[in-house]
Amino acid sequence: MNFDDQIAELERGAQEVLLKADLARKVARGKPLKVKAGFDPTAPDLHLGHTVLLNKMRQFQQLGHEVIFLIGDFTGLIGDPSGRNQTRPALTPEEVQANARTYERQVFKILDPERTRVDFNSRWLSPMNAADFVRLAAHYTVARMLERDDFAKRYKSGQPIAIHEFLYPLAQGYDSVALQADVELGGTDQKFNLLVGRQLQTAYGQEPQVVITMPLLEGTDGVNKMSKSLGNYIGIAEPPVDMFGKVMSISDELMWRYFELLSFRPLAQIAGLRRAAEAGRNPRDIKLELAKELTARFHGAAEAERAEREFLARVSDRAVPADLPPQALPVDAGGIRLPSLLKAAGLAASTSEATRKIGEGAVRIDGERVSDRGLVLHAGADHVLQVGSRRFARVKLEPES
Repeated sequence: MNFDDQIAELERGAQEVLLKADLARKVARGKPLKVKAGFDPTAPDLHLGHTVLLNKMRQFQQLGHEVIFLIGDFTGLIGDPSGRNQTRPALTPEEVQANARTYERQVFKILDPERTRVDFNSRWLSPMNAADFVRLAAHYTVARMLERDDFAKRYKSGQPIAIHEFLYPLAQGYDSVALQADVELGGTDQKFNLLVGRQLQTAYGQEPQVVITMPLLEGTDGVNKMSKSLGNYIGIAEPPVDMFGKVMSISDELMWRYFELLSFRPLAQIAGLRRAAEAGRNPRDIKLELAKELTARFHGAAEAERAEREFLARVSDRAVPADLPPQALPVDAGGIRLPSLLKAAGLAASTSEATRKIGEGAVRIDGERVSDRGLVLHAGADHVLQVGSRRFARVKLEPES
């Protein structure tokens, strides 16, 4: 790649690059950069939302830079307060170590193990004594800490902020000092912590790192951040058939965001697919390519082929009309319950009839049978609804104006 193409690839999908001029200057030197991304081992399984950062690390890796997958086994004992309205419970050392081992096994489905450095921040943070932490804390002020959005909100509302929570961004910032990082990657919710790293590097006489924040990937509902607790996640260890089906369930609009943040295809190729869709190519066929690519990445090409065949067989067996016209239905911020949606789409005369049909197992969403009468669907999604064997509706849920 020439210089301009390298910069375009490294900025691909990023929310912010701070500072772009610094990134260009560092890359122009022609020396491998130290690129770090930290992961607190707070959950044993990764989902596609986590892989947004891993994909960006892979891009740096392919351009010859040194990638450091940093497991925050020390900071995990503190508990990351980012985006929290209350103190996050700290993990036990046993939980941290068990989750860290699982992370190590999963990340190499994306990163090259021969070119990836895995490190643990306990290596330099555990040996620090009380005096060391006092000296570290002297480089930051309480006023600056309270500029952080979640701290500011909690302080204003009278919610408690424990002193140890101030140590988290300091400890994460010191990771960059210890590693002499040139670039740090993180989600948009980590921006404050990443900028602390820049300031601490300056205080310790180092050139400040470039901060690249990546968007938080929406889950299958198209509204909320992908999260296991919300049930809108696609786990990278899920069975291939389930992964394929979940990718196919996302809306046509969200598909392009997944292409940009998750696909390994060149940007020019993705732009070509978008032009093809605009020219009349069925978005479902393009989404099949995305589902196949992602499933193959984590399960291999043979399993991806099998998952595609099973998905197409299910769709064919259910005889969904190919020319089903979409209905735009407004939905408020709280979403719409499935019985109400079926009534609004003209598939049931009343919500009571819709509820009965759900209980009978006669209702499917995107080919999958649904039994949850209380299921709530949110704006931003595009679904094919089916009641019985012959009644269909395609609905596009839009935010209520």
